[in-house]
Amino acid sequence: MKKLLFLFVALGLTSMLLAQKDTTKKQVPTGIKLGGIVPAISYNTDVGFRYGALMNIYDWGDGSLYPDYLRSLYLEASKTTKGSGQLIVEYDDKAFLGSNIRLIGNLGYYVEQALDFYGFNGYESVFHLNWMTTGDSNYVSRMYYRLDRRVLRAVANLQIPIEGKKIRGYAGLGFLNFRLNSVNVDKMNKGLPADKQLPSPDTVPGLYELYQKWGVITPAEAHGGKIGMIRLGLIYDTRDNEPMPNRGIWTEGILIGATDFAHSGYTYLQFVATHRQYFTIFPKRLIFAYRLSWSQILAGKAPFYMLPWYHSTKNTMEDAFGGAKTLRGIMRDRIIADGVAFGNVELRFRVINTRILGQDFYVALSSFVDGAIITKRHEYNLNFQSPGNGLTQSDFFNFNAQQVKRPHLGVGGGIRFGLNENFIVAVDYGKALNAQDGTSGLYIGLNWLF
Repeated sequence: MKKLLFLFVALGLTSMLLAQKDTTKKQVPTGIKLGGIVPAISYNTDVGFRYGALMNIYDWGDGSLYPDYLRSLYLEASKTTKGSGQLIVEYDDKAFLGSNIRLIGNLGYYVEQALDFYGFNGYESVFHLNWMTTGDSNYVSRMYYRLDRRVLRAVANLQIPIEGKKIRGYAGLGFLNFRLNSVNVDKMNKGLPADKQLPSPDTVPGLYELYQKWGVITPAEAHGGKIGMIRLGLIYDTRDNEPMPNRGIWTEGILIGATDFAHSGYTYLQFVATHRQYFTIFPKRLIFAYRLSWSQILAGKAPFYMLPWYHSTKNTMEDAFGGAKTLRGIMRDRIIADGVAFGNVELRFRVINTRILGQDFYVALSSFVDGAIITKRHEYNLNFQSPGNGLTQSDFFNFNAQQVKRPHLGVGGGIRFGLNENFIVAVDYGKALNAQDGTSGLYIGLNWLF
């Protein structure tokens, strides 16, 4: 918490200093410039404190596109206190090989020593907070709803103009290598006193282990696999700028064909449609924005580890549904299903617009409502066997269709600190409205959500 407090104090002091009137002449950036280096001291309720380094390098060209850029390079190497880590290289070229084609490429390696796993189909899977709460009389293990995941990801996508920048075609290729396992409790127990050590999943199985025993997770998908993807789509984009749009529409549809290289039967077709719209209420001050998205398996069967992802033409793939990037305040990956519709509504208020040393700077506040519903459940076989302690099937599964169809909702607010419109430090706090979705979440990172 000391790191978190320090970050808030530092950001607050910075905003007060920068709020002083700047009399320097406006300098529009040109050429290749370092957009910012951050020692990756961020926080996310789902993964803990992140530490490491990240930076953005921008090619502004002659400056005529500002606040837009020609090219950018994003680099990150970081770890978190909850056992996550990532190495990322992302290249965004809006004039690929001197053309008007946009190339976005991403190469990354992601480690999750304790990835959230709460079962399938949202409220159909019953969540018990006390089973992972140390000191509770019903405590089982802090890692009860966790598994170990490692992902190597390589993707490249092209956006090809059809009618200027407004209408663009989209095509991409992707390769993902997943390795899944039980949480390595031996590693986590090192240095801990006996009364704080975690039980072995061999003797005290968590949900991931029980699902394998009951046949909910099949042997073919239990430990991951190699997936190849082809992505085709169409984009309609009238935003006035990308980092923080004041007005316009950004709508896209993506058709995804995927297969596993082991030929174990997981070949599927998925469709993702996302609509975002931005309204200026007061210029440079008050913006209303919303995002609506629908993701669904149309044909075939996807392995369960490919379901908790949100696909877009900008960020390719992000953990979903729940957590920092989709449903703030709701537990990460709370909703895993073959079809999910979700939305975000935000009111964004720029309370400070100023300049320092010729550079644009702003501070913005926001309030939001995030929500999701399941549109197609993930089908699975179930051969339930009680794990003991008098537990029955109803302790794990709720097949009441009316209750399962309830929306998952989170509400909250945030603050943004923006430098030159592109480098944006973000702080969001969200609260789940249903205890089955968790309690709340605090997220410190970069950029607006959409």
